[in-house]
Amino acid sequence: MALQIHQFPCLSDNYAFLVRDEASGKVASIDTPDAGAILAEADALGWRIDMILNTHWHPDHAGGNAKIKARFGSVVVAPEEVRQLSEIDQVVTHGDSVWLGDTRFDVIDTGGHTLGHVCFHAPSEATVFVGDTLFPMGCGRLFEGTPDQMWASLSRLVRLPDATLVYSAHEYTLANARFAVSVDTSESVAQRVAAVELARANDRPTVPTTIGEEKATNPFLRAPLLVQSVSDVEAFAQIRQRKDVF
Repeated sequence: MALQIHQFPCLSDNYAFLVRDEASGKVASIDTPDAGAILAEADALGWRIDMILNTHWHPDHAGGNAKIKARFGSVVVAPEEVRQLSEIDQVVTHGDSVWLGDTRFDVIDTGGHTLGHVCFHAPSEATVFVGDTLFPMGCGRLFEGTPDQMWASLSRLVRLPDATLVYSAHEYTLANARFAVSVDTSESVAQRVAAVELARANDRPTVPTTIGEEKATNPFLRAPLLVQSVSDVEAFAQIRQRKDVF
């Protein structure tokens, strides 16, 4: 793999990611949930943060942009919506590509959690950073978008190869697993819930996951199988509504 990924927890339940292109030594921070923690990790690694890749505008994803940019002069690459919280050096939309040294990140529109949410997919690394769109056994709340928009976004992600590593921005999996087993009685889900409970009991992260694992056990992706006789979007909307009040 040409991309070194350093993952660490911060705030109450966020993950931060520093990624380094090994060929060039260029480093990016995927979102900036906690500038102090990110700068401390970069210093410990001896890394300079050349770029910030924001998935969306929420403060626990773009709130640290200014401090990190002030320290390193980092180039902020983000969807237009981030401008309400931070300056942007390069605005990206669906279909754009961003290069970190020799590593290409393709931008995927995944609006729904927020209207302009994007994900960053590194096809050469079989890796995608999904912000708050897709979680292990879960998906983001629809704070701004519609079920139609979110279902379309999730559908774009599930078209990625099954082996693709999925880096989500929060450790929500235990709560997601407890909901999943309430709506999906399949053996694969029960087995994964047991694995998640064991991992969290031992303080192990459940991120990353894979596209294949989510297709097999994530109730939001399996919604059309769980809620039949309605459209796929309506099935997803019903599962999302159930989770919102779970």
